[in-house]
Amino acid sequence: MPGRSAGAAEWDARLSVPGSPVCAPDWLTLREGADAAARASELVERVRAHLEATVPPGEPAVITDLGCGTGSMGRWLAGRLPGPQVWILRDRDPGLLARAAAGMPSAAADGAPVTARTEEGDLTGLRAAELAGTSLVSASAVLDLLTAEEVDALAAACVEAGCAALLTLTVVGSVEIAPSDPLDVVFAAAFDSHQRRHTDGRRLLGPDAGAAAVDAFAQRGAAVESRPSPWRLGADQAELAEEWLRGWIGAACTEQPDLVQHAAAYLRHRLDACAAGELRVVVGHVDVLALPTGVS
Repeated sequence: MPGRSAGAAEWDARLSVPGSPVCAPDWLTLREGADAAARASELVERVRAHLEATVPPGEPAVITDLGCGTGSMGRWLAGRLPGPQVWILRDRDPGLLARAAAGMPSAAADGAPVTARTEEGDLTGLRAAELAGTSLVSASAVLDLLTAEEVDALAAACVEAGCAALLTLTVVGSVEIAPSDPLDVVFAAAFDSHQRRHTDGRRLLGPDAGAAAVDAFAQRGAAVESRPSPWRLGADQAELAEEWLRGWIGAACTEQPDLVQHAAAYLRHRLDACAAGELRVVVGHVDVLALPTGVS
């Protein structure tokens, strides 16, 4: 974007490639517990009912996990679903794929076997033919890194292939921090603007991605539900809260460089509260479930 600093361009580059902060293994591992606690478990019941109605008895449900990272979605979901399952773990980072495959559970909720195989590739440009035979597409914390066109293409591929989609933990642009500070809203607005940034000719959806996904699936006739899935970070998530704060403030300063003059003092104030066990952070997300028409 015109007028942006070299530092901003460097930050954008780090956020947009494998191994960057948003998909680095250490960060993914750190956030896994908060992700598991936040996901809307009631949507899993809808997924169970869908699979029971559509997967022939004795045959495995085929679940394609897009942008699987270290495999946290599979670890969370596989053991909550009954029946045999075959997971296709798809990511563009071979190192993450290896970790995901190694960490997958071997048994479903009822003890049925769970197996997994990996598939290197980006989730953008996915076509319905690649989802042939898939019962469910899953993804976690990836929609906000896509463009409107990419979200639309993902919905089109899922609907054309006749598979359900469970898309969790998309940011919605809502952050609540206690104790409050007047700068909270300033940093939040700058961060949201950064999430919607232009990078490599792409305009990312950021906090608009959840609503875009709902619209894209609904316009194609899918039955769509969404549920809030906020992170709730307290004293028991101090390490995650600190790392989130550093990234949140850094991205805000990249987007709005005049915030740099306030960043150090603001971060220190927040980290002091975190160390004292007083900091509470609620980061808003949304989970979206889309089912083929006529399946309840």
